[in-house]
Amino acid sequence: MRDDIALAAMDLVVAQGFEATTMDEIAAKAGVSRRSLFRYFGTKEDVVLHGLASTGEFIRAALATRPLTEAPWEALLAVARSMESTPGWDTARERAIGRVCVETPALRARRAEKHAGWIELIAPELAVRPAAAPVGQAAAEAIIAAGLACLDVATDRWVAAEGTDLATLLEEAVAAVRA
Repeated sequence: MRDDIALAAMDLVVAQGFEATTMDEIAAKAGVSRRSLFRYFGTKEDVVLHGLASTGEFIRAALATRPLTEAPWEALLAVARSMESTPGWDTARERAIGRVCVETPALRARRAEKHAGWIELIAPELAVRPAAAPVGQAAAEAIIAAGLACLDVATDRWVAAEGTDLATLLEEAVAAVRA
C-alpha cells in the first residue's frame, strides 16, 4: 500500500508540482482516506521520497553481492551503473522525480536526511572489503558521504541535461573527488 500511495503522489507531484499538490489529492488518487494516508506517511515529503528508502536498501544489498576484492569506490560505481538497468527503472520518470527533488527546497533537505541514513546502512558493506587497503567504519562512512555528494551533483546535472546518463555524470563527479 505504501508503494501504491507513493506512486500516486509522484504522478501528481510530477504533473503539478510539489507545492501545488495536497495530501487530500494524494489520498484521492491513491484511493485511500486522508486518515489512512497519514497512518502510512507523516508528511508530504515522506510520501514523495518513499522510494529513497528502498534505494538505500538496494545499494546495500547490491554491494553485498560485489566481489570483496573490489575496491570500495569501484564497488559503489558498479552498483550505480547497475541501477539504470534494474527492472522498473524508467529514465524519464526518474529524471522527472529528480527534477522535482532538485527544484523543491523541502525535498532537497529531506533527501539529505535520507542520504544520511544510507551512510549508516551501507557503511558496513564497505568496511569489510579487504581490497588493496582495507577500510574501517570511519573511512567507509567518509567514502559513502563523498559518494552521496557526488550523486547529488550528478543528479543536479542529469535533470538539467537531456540525453546524458546519470551513471556517467556520477563517474565524472567521483573522478573529480578522487583526483
